[in-house]
Amino acid sequence: MHRNFIFDLDQTLLDFHASERRALEIVVTKNGLKFTDEVYDHFKAKNKSLWLELEKGTINRTELFTIRFNDLFDFCEGDSTGLDPLEVNADFIRTMSVNGVPMPGALEFVRKLREEIPGARIYIASNGATINAQGRMASTGLDKFIEHLYISEDMGVNKPEKEFYDICLEGIGEPKETCIMIGDSLSSDMLGAKNAGLASVWFMPSGDVDAAVREYDIDYCASNYDELFEVLKTWSNS
Repeated sequence: MHRNFIFDLDQTLLDFHASERRALEIVVTKNGLKFTDEVYDHFKAKNKSLWLELEKGTINRTELFTIRFNDLFDFCEGDSTGLDPLEVNADFIRTMSVNGVPMPGALEFVRKLREEIPGARIYIASNGATINAQGRMASTGLDKFIEHLYISEDMGVNKPEKEFYDICLEGIGEPKETCIMIGDSLSSDMLGAKNAGLASVWFMPSGDVDAAVREYDIDYCASNYDELFEVLKTWSNS
């Protein structure tokens, strides 16, 4: 049996916000609108709230993409007449896909994990657009360390649903006891691991950590990659 490490992608291995900001500036400016820090902060907050609604099942992906850019058009200075939110969204995703930014130390960490933990296999489990995730992984070199990418757009179901993890486990083809979920999000990664009965590591925890650990049955916490490596090494040896 292997040691199967299932990682969230964004803010766990790749810096989603750095790629997001870079791509948004390019797309907004190209369409004749004014880009500022306030524009990015507004988009970021709205986008986060919409992804939470998607996780709850109250909106679908097309609605999310439409709402986030119609909202941005209303906020930005400039003439947005005639702009199609879904076309601008598609351009935004394509632009993000070639502007991947790894979290500091992430590539060194996954290399060490593969080299120093016997039987280590690394998987990605992510909510998002396939071209975005695949492109950013390829542009950073992260893809060379990954066995397989499980992404909600292809699977038709989102984290934290148990069905998402059932598909991952079927693809991995080994008992869930050989698998551990690592991610930064309580509402998708940690709740998803709880729903699926998987061991879990909450990466870079914040807020009331003790309460969250109890609520989501979290097994481990790690604040940086050195801590995370030691946690995963301990779990692998247990």
